[in-house]
Amino acid sequence: MPALCRDCFATFETSPPRCPRCGRPRMLAHPELFSLSIAHIDCDSFFASVEKLDDPSLASKPLIVGGGTRGVVTTCCYIARIAGVRSAMPMFQARKLCPDAVVIPPRKERYAEVSALIRAKFTALTPLVEPLSLDEAFLDLTGTERLHHAPPAVSLARLVREIETEIGVTASIGLAHNKFLAKIASDLDKPRGFSVIGRADTEAFLRDKPASVLWGVGEATRAALARAGLRTLADIRRTSKSALEGRFGATGARLYDLAHGVDHRKITPDAEIKSVSHETTFAKDIADREELENILWTMCEKAADRMKAKGLQGRTVVLKLRRADFSALSRQTRLDEPSQLSDTLFRTSRALLAALPEKGPFRLIGAGYTDLSPADGNDPMGDLLDPQAGARSKAERAADAIRAKYGSDAIRLGRGMAKS
Repeated sequence: MPALCRDCFATFETSPPRCPRCGRPRMLAHPELFSLSIAHIDCDSFFASVEKLDDPSLASKPLIVGGGTRGVVTTCCYIARIAGVRSAMPMFQARKLCPDAVVIPPRKERYAEVSALIRAKFTALTPLVEPLSLDEAFLDLTGTERLHHAPPAVSLARLVREIETEIGVTASIGLAHNKFLAKIASDLDKPRGFSVIGRADTEAFLRDKPASVLWGVGEATRAALARAGLRTLADIRRTSKSALEGRFGATGARLYDLAHGVDHRKITPDAEIKSVSHETTFAKDIADREELENILWTMCEKAADRMKAKGLQGRTVVLKLRRADFSALSRQTRLDEPSQLSDTLFRTSRALLAALPEKGPFRLIGAGYTDLSPADGNDPMGDLLDPQAGARSKAERAADAIRAKYGSDAIRLGRGMAKS
C-alpha cells in the first residue's frame, strides 16, 4: 500500500509503523494516496493560533477569541476545546465551561495579513485555489506532479510543513476525489491532520453518517429532512432521486448526489462574492426601535463603504437580527434599481425592520446587499413615491469625494439625510 512519511516526505510501497528513513511515526498510507488530487486545507484554530504566534506567553493557556460577555465565541484553541468550548457558543457559556480562559477580541486585519501569506503558499503550488474563508481553501493539484516532481499528497505535506515552520500556523489536510469529501476529510484528524477518502472507500465511509454531514445542511434543512424521515445518509440513499427532487426541489437532487459521494463542482479560483454586509452584537439586548435604527444606519454605512471599495452593486437588501435566545431572524426584499449606496440600504432595511411584528429585544443587527453585480455607475433616481432619491444619491457621492480627499472623518452623513 502506498505510504508517505509526513516528516521527511519519503515515499514507500508498503506502510511500516515508523519511517525507515527518519524513524518517526507520522506515516500516512492509503491505496489511492498518490492518485488523488482534490484537497481541502483548513488551518487549525486559525485566529487563536495567530494570537499565540504573536504572544508566545499564551502558548500553554486556554484562549478564546470573541467579544465580551454578550457576544459569541469566534474561535478557540484546542486547550479550551477540551473544556467544551466551541465556535459560535455564547460567550457566557464559554466562560462557565472554561473560567481560566484568556479572552481576546478579534483582530481581523492581522488575521488577513497572515492569511495572505498562507494564500501565497497555496498559489505557488497550484493556480487552482478556491478560498472559502481566511483560514481554509480548496486546491486542485491535478497535473502538478511533473511540475513539482512529486504526487499531490507529497506536495501537500510539504506545503503544510512550510506554513508551520515559516509562518507559524498549523493546518490539516483532506485529500479526496471531490470537494465534498475533501472538506469532510480535513476535519477528521485535527490538529496537524492528513486524512484521505478514496473512491473505493467512499460508500463505506458515508454509510452511517448523519444527514447533517452533507454540504449546506443546516438546522432548518436538517429539521425538514427529519420530518420526511431522512435522518441519515442511508435514509437518503434508500430514497429515489426523483422523490427527493419532488419534495425538496433542486436541493433534494443535490443531497441525493452528495449522499452517494458524487460532487461535480469544480474548484474555481476567485469565486464570486455573493453578499456584502456588516453586523454588530450589542452589549445589552435592545428593543427600542429608534436605538435599533441608529445602529442600523451605522451598519449600512459600513456595508456600503465595502460595496463601493469592491466596485459592486446589489439588487437585494437583507436585514439580519438575532433574538435574545440566539435564534436568527432575517428578511430581504428586491430593489427596483440596483444600488451600492448607504441611503438605499438603510431606507430599505429600516422598512423591513418596521414591518416586523416582533418587538424584540434583539442582541444583534446587521444589513447588507446580495444579488451582486459590477457597479454600472448609475445610482437610483427615484420615482413619484420618492422624488428626492436622486438628490440624496448626489449628496452621498459628494460626501464620498470629500472623504476620499480629506480623510474618512472629514464629513459624516447623519440620520437626517436618510429621514428626508
